[in-house]
Amino acid sequence: MKYKKKPVIVEAFQLNERGLVEEDWFWDAVSENKIKTYNFGKHSAPALCVIETLEGTMTAKTGDYIIRGIQGEIYPCKAKIFEQTYEEVD
Repeated sequence: MKYKKKPVIVEAFQLNERGLVEEDWFWDAVSENKIKTYNFGKHSAPALCVIETLEGTMTAKTGDYIIRGIQGEIYPCKAKIFEQTYEEVD
C-alpha cells in the first residue's frame, strides 16, 4: 500500500547563529524546561538547544528548523528535510 501525508499547518522557525527567537511558544517551552538553550545571544559560539521530544532528547543546531506540531509537540528538523517537506503559507 502507498500513503500520502495529510496536509497540516505547523509553526516553525530557523534557528539563527545568535539564537534570536521571537516565538512565544518556544520561550514557554524553555520556561517549562522542555528546551534548554546554549550560547543564545552570544558571539563566541553558535546557538544550539536541546529539546525533550516524544522520541527522546534531540539537539537543534544553527540552521535547523524548530517546529511546533499540530498537538503542540516541539521538535527540530534539518533544513534540507524541512525545505523538502514544508512550504510557507499565508
